[in-house]
Order: sequence, then C-alpha cells, then structure tokens
Amino acid sequence: MTKKERAGKIAKVLKPLYGGAVTPLRHGNPFQLLVAVILSAQCTDERVNLVTPALFKKYPAPKDFVAAPLGEIEKLIHSTGFYRSKALAIKKTSETIMEKFGGRVPATMAELLTLRGVARKTANVVLSEAFGLTEGFVVDTHVKRLAFRMGLTRNTDPVKIERDMMALLDRKDWRWFSLALVLHGRAACSARKPDCGHCQVSKICPKTGVAADV
Repeated sequence: MTKKERAGKIAKVLKPLYGGAVTPLRHGNPFQLLVAVILSAQCTDERVNLVTPALFKKYPAPKDFVAAPLGEIEKLIHSTGFYRSKALAIKKTSETIMEKFGGRVPATMAELLTLRGVARKTANVVLSEAFGLTEGFVVDTHVKRLAFRMGLTRNTDPVKIERDMMALLDRKDWRWFSLALVLHGRAACSARKPDCGHCQVSKICPKTGVAADV
C-alpha cells in the first residue's frame, strides 16, 4: 500500500468521526484566535480556554495589548507556561498589527509570518479557522506523532511533515484531516500509551518503526 493509498483509507475512517470539528480554542475574532494559538504552544487547549476569558475581557483588541504593561500580561497568562516569551510575542505582535496592518490580523501566510511568535502552524490555524483559507497543513505535536505512526511520513521536522501531508491529500481535506489527527491523538493515539485496541484506524496503521520520541 502506498502512503497516498493509506492516507485515503485513513481519511475515510476519520471523516465521519471528526469531519465537522472546529478548533477547540475559544475566540471571538481572528485576533483572539491568534493570541490563543500563541498561548497553546506547549500547553493544552483546556488550559488556554481557562485563561483567555479574563485576558480578552481586560485586553480585547491589539491596541489594548499595546498599551498593557508587559508584567500584567505575564500575570494573566502565567499558567500557560513560557509566559514571559508568550507575553512578549503577544505584545510585539499586537504592535505590528497596529503599525503595519491597521489593527487587523492579516489574512496571508507571508504577512502572518512577519508577526512575532507566529510560524507556519499558527499561521495555518488562523488562516483556516478565522478566514476559511487553506494554505497549508497544520502540524502540531499530535499531527507529528500520528502521521509518523500511521506511516504517512518518515520525517520529524514539521515543515517537511507538512509538505508530505499536502502531497498525500487533496487541498479540500487538509484542514479537517489535520484537526482529525489532533483530536484522534487526544482520544486514542496518545504519546505514551496509544489505545490501539479501540482505535478505528488500527487495521490500517502499520504500527511498526515508531520512534520513542514521536
């Protein structure tokens, strides 16, 4: 079975389960989604969703973060981890949005990548979830792990994994399939103890050559 054939079979299994899913990160607009995704680095969506209501109530827009003392932002996001670097990224990104993009989150990959703390994963999430644009394939730790385990890539670099996944699937499937891998990773294919006995993809997954840190 080729990787493309395997990807197609996995997609048929996962589509009924996760095809209609949306990002679990709660947000009211593209800017709030951008901030939430920055906060989600090395942090669970559940934790981010506990932090953002108070954060967005106090600082609802880019101009509010620009005026906010860095220490106050750090206090509000402390529990998400790496709070100093995240607070600085959010503040600098807010400044750039105000200075270069008229207070609005840009809707192109190239422009998003000019923002501090924004790499392709964050940009892809914002483009797909906030603007309905599919420019790439979101690769987070769950996608990295499952794509490797399922035999869809032999790479461990996120950029290379994204390239591999984009080649295996039609563009229309990139958004939902990426999110499906995230949700399936949380539900069944965990990092330490995958529940292969109850995994709907187990008959397709090769389950061999899995690196311990993937």
